[in-house]
Amino acid sequence: MAAESGAIMHMADVGQALEWQAGHADKNGAPCTGRLIRGFVPLLESGTRVGERMQNWPGLSLEDAMPLRLAGGFHHLHLTGTDDRLGPIYAGAITDQAAIDAIVLAVARDHDSRLVGWFDGPPQTNEAGRSAGIMAGLLWLAERLGPRFELSEIGSSAGINTMMERYAFDLGGVKVGPADSPMQITPDWRGPPPPAGSVEITAIQGCDVAPIDLSDPAAALRIKSYVWPDTPVRLQRIDAAIAFADQKPPHLAKADAADWVEMRLAAPQESGVTRVLFHSVVWQYLPPEGRARIEAAMAAAGRRATAERPLAWVQVETNRQTFRHEIRVRSWPGPAEWQLLGEAHAHGAWVEWYGISPDTP
Repeated sequence: MAAESGAIMHMADVGQALEWQAGHADKNGAPCTGRLIRGFVPLLESGTRVGERMQNWPGLSLEDAMPLRLAGGFHHLHLTGTDDRLGPIYAGAITDQAAIDAIVLAVARDHDSRLVGWFDGPPQTNEAGRSAGIMAGLLWLAERLGPRFELSEIGSSAGINTMMERYAFDLGGVKVGPADSPMQITPDWRGPPPPAGSVEITAIQGCDVAPIDLSDPAAALRIKSYVWPDTPVRLQRIDAAIAFADQKPPHLAKADAADWVEMRLAAPQESGVTRVLFHSVVWQYLPPEGRARIEAAMAAAGRRATAERPLAWVQVETNRQTFRHEIRVRSWPGPAEWQLLGEAHAHGAWVEWYGISPDTP
């Protein structure tokens, strides 16, 4: 989702919010998207409904991702062939900001009523690249608990990472998954490799309060619209995920995360299989009471865990002090302390692997 890094979580004004989001795109390898978002500034005084919505946006929290909502709408115009004026911006053929501003303004005026609707819901950047950190965590657990896992994901969105048993991973030279998979997850690996070994996913499913059906062409195109158009690797991954969902849809439930976790933890568990809760860039979006319920449910289930039926928690989430995405793991039975295994790029471009917590003697 939107506020994936950055030291400021609330903006003083709309212009600051637009510049922060544009800079964030620049720093994450999407300068064309950054220039497009800067082109939204003239819309504020354009008299359009789009400009009015931006001017009157309440709160300006980065977690609302207001600029990325509108950016998704513009990309959707391009993907549907509705407006071909955006192609040169996305291709980097036009880089002069004044020229981009003029194009963005003209497009916004011509498609005002269509674009304004994109403000009504948050962007869904369900990113397959984040599964690299999850799989690395599973390899670390496999060395300690065995290779068989039953996985449950919260905040699954379209369920892209609940299809990770079909993906091929190359994590610092350690390869996992079907080698011929159309989904190749190969982040730039920094640090030592994760433990080499096998990972057998016996079952995997997820939940979301508003799951997206990738087998629905309109829904699939909408989620693709939120992928930055100047990041071709991410576009290839979303296309591969859509193809996988057409072949066999991910197992998704429409449910509140806390309700669903409590239900999953109460279900029978196969002997010799580690039960794992996992998630990526979703924890910050859950209400505090929901987070507390999940933590309590995991602690209670951890007290019941045995060597034959272990429990683990794997996450790739934002550290709210450093605003870096950390790969953390904890498991039961045992002291169940969080282990910081590494850090990862917001969209999976790189992983910096520690292997064990730097605080561990």
